[in-house]
Amino acid sequence: MPTIVLGGTGYVAGELLRLIAGHPRLELAAILSDSQPGAPVAAAFPHLRGAYPHLKFASIDDIDAIMRATRESALFCAAPHGVAAGIIDRLLKAAENSGTLAHCVDISADFRYTSAGAYEAVYKHAHGAPARLREFTCAIPEHLQKSPTPHVAHPGCFATATLLASVPLLALGLTDTRLFVTGITGSTGSGRKPTAGTHHPQRHSDLYTYGALSHRHVPEVIACAKLATGVEAEFNFVPHSGPFARGIHVTVQASLKKPLSSAQALQALASYYQHCPFVRVGDTAPRVKDVATSNYAHLSAVTNGNSIAVMSALDNLNKGAAGGAVQWMNRLLGFEEITGLTAPAPGWT
Repeated sequence: MPTIVLGGTGYVAGELLRLIAGHPRLELAAILSDSQPGAPVAAAFPHLRGAYPHLKFASIDDIDAIMRATRESALFCAAPHGVAAGIIDRLLKAAENSGTLAHCVDISADFRYTSAGAYEAVYKHAHGAPARLREFTCAIPEHLQKSPTPHVAHPGCFATATLLASVPLLALGLTDTRLFVTGITGSTGSGRKPTAGTHHPQRHSDLYTYGALSHRHVPEVIACAKLATGVEAEFNFVPHSGPFARGIHVTVQASLKKPLSSAQALQALASYYQHCPFVRVGDTAPRVKDVATSNYAHLSAVTNGNSIAVMSALDNLNKGAAGGAVQWMNRLLGFEEITGLTAPAPGWT
């Protein structure tokens, strides 16, 4: 399947390229960079030189032409929020006007909300393509077997980790609807452009919060949890910056509606995710190194009679972004869900 990546030189775009290189059913047709068209992709992603030795970044006009000429295509967008919607709208129009079929999975934030007003309330600017919102559904693959819309928006990495831990609690009616979430993310979650928060001397051997109780992913977590469970829950989220590059660790705590042992909690989680190939439930605390660079998520849980804590670990660039998007694209294209995604974590990142 001819595959197009939007997102230029960003970390998620690079991860998409890595996954596509090993995918037996996807073939890269182009990657967009408006700022560097014609530049070699290997210069931006030296670790991918073996997979793409001669590939160059394409312009939006190049990709527009490819969309019009390709009978069917897969489109991944990892462009920044606020920019993604306009690009996606242009390329989907190109496909529609030429009678070709495009399947889109957006990893930006632009199609995670059902209305332009909800998006604008969080991101403080007008939506770039409000008429397209009805064509996207935002969910992680484990919580929605089939998208009711032709295109999909993948939730953020923190949202993915939080939803994996909390949705079973709400869906099974095990806890109150007030949940408390602590999350720690690696520096790649902040993007490729260096900032004071991601600069290595500042972040190394340190741990600190940011956006406590006001993180912009909370509204999408609430919306996705409601879509998956029918329950509108309250999420009190405190994110942290961790001194590592890849991975997320989240702990969700809530009050139990009735006493539950740790063994019963683990069994409930395992039963809920029994048909989800990338979610593994164990009785030991999940570790970031056991999942980093993979599309797997590890969960565990403990209770003390009245309260429960569910721990979730995953890779922010893979399961929380590019890998989850490929998982969705596999479904949209009718491929087996696990295609191209089963490589285990290396364990010593």
